[in-house]
Amino acid sequence: MKRKLWIGVLMVVIAGSSAWAAMGGGDISFPVPGMATVVFSHDDHAGKAKLKCSECHYQIYTDHAQHKAVGMDGMWQGKSCGACHNGTRSFSVKSKQHCGRCHK
Repeated sequence: MKRKLWIGVLMVVIAGSSAWAAMGGGDISFPVPGMATVVFSHDDHAGKAKLKCSECHYQIYTDHAQHKAVGMDGMWQGKSCGACHNGTRSFSVKSKQHCGRCHK
């Protein structure tokens, strides 16, 4: 009986951790000198866009502590967010009409 109980508890923990992993992370703010702060939403990317964590981690983006700042010029060259926000896969970082989607 105890074994069945522990198996049930383990299954709940595994299921819960998988759901959190897909949606974890929350919002991340990147201060930009002279401009509005960039706010990255994990919910928009992992939830609404249904991206897998591995699509960004650990090739394009490592983690907040290790991330090197990439300016707009770098993004226009396909670095950081510009790898996907190129006008083909998602809205382009080159278009000024989209500035407010990231800089909030």
